[in-house]
Amino acid sequence: MATMVDVAKNAGVSVATVSHVLNDTRPVLPHTRQAVLDAIDRLGYTPNTLARSLVTARTQSIGLAVSAISNPYFTEILQGVEAAALEHGYSLLIADPHDDPAHERQVVQLLHERRVDGMIVAPSPDPRELLAYLGRHEVPAVFLDRLIGVGAGGGQGDGTPPEGAHSAAVPRHDQICAESAEPTTRLVTHLADLGHRRIALIAGLPGLSTTRERIAGYRHGLAAAGLPYDERLLVHGDSEAAGAERATDALLSLAVPPTALVTANNAMTIGTLRALRERGLSVPEDIALCCFDDFAWADLFTPRLTAIAQPSKEIGAQAVRLLLDRVAAPDRPARTVRLACTFVHRTSCGCPERPTPPEKGTDS
Repeated sequence: MATMVDVAKNAGVSVATVSHVLNDTRPVLPHTRQAVLDAIDRLGYTPNTLARSLVTARTQSIGLAVSAISNPYFTEILQGVEAAALEHGYSLLIADPHDDPAHERQVVQLLHERRVDGMIVAPSPDPRELLAYLGRHEVPAVFLDRLIGVGAGGGQGDGTPPEGAHSAAVPRHDQICAESAEPTTRLVTHLADLGHRRIALIAGLPGLSTTRERIAGYRHGLAAAGLPYDERLLVHGDSEAAGAERATDALLSLAVPPTALVTANNAMTIGTLRALRERGLSVPEDIALCCFDDFAWADLFTPRLTAIAQPSKEIGAQAVRLLLDRVAAPDRPARTVRLACTFVHRTSCGCPERPTPPEKGTDS
């Protein structure tokens, strides 16, 4: 196996010069740098990551803490994070906080003890311990999907700390998510335009910013359509299939049940469909359905699911870029990035199947 000494001899430079090229610890003339890179390629030299970390105080690794890794939405985010991390020469360490504040604090500490250069975290509904730990240890971090301070139990929406937290220990952090309110409004108004007057929302886990924003979008959609808000038609499925199944049963047990449902994430869509099937109800003949989150097999259901598609992979990729910017410039102002969603119009809402337009060059 080739060593750094072998690379130095092959390139005709000192070992120190090879180290500077590998670790970017001192400027090296372009032709010298290229000679070193060519020697590395010829010899098949693999740098010692552990040794490099001792020199640079960096491990070239990122910690990712997201709950429900089995959820297709977070799976696609993971793909975006991994691709962007590899593109920038970083490895990934993954942990599942299970949306539990105490476990979240534990897994974040474990990632930190493994000396990751920074973390990407989808916060729990109560992120106070998370914020305190990150602030106390000055860990570069990006919050993903769930925003701190926007209905997430983390302050006032401007980066201020939650009640009871020590302000000096809670810095502002970069955040990235998709839009939530406006896309939910669009689902509601679409169903209202189809003639529905009792539209229910199966909302996510209380305390999350995504839950609060989608509830706000739901209520705005009702108001825009001239429909009254009925608190009995807003139920929580707690962002999971089992919770949505129970919530759907509760809605269908009302004296006057809804004629249309909006589910606030893809896991809850599965639970809702299961509950409807158990009652022998068909979509959209008996009840219309629209969902937040598109996923790979949404187009394969019968009927095909009308959905809001989030740019999951781009959210993951941009989270990595935000984090690396933070690592490079710890004192720069924090940023909150929101990405637009796409309305995917299919047939579960009750609209007829739209014919696929002919491909160019074919007879019509």
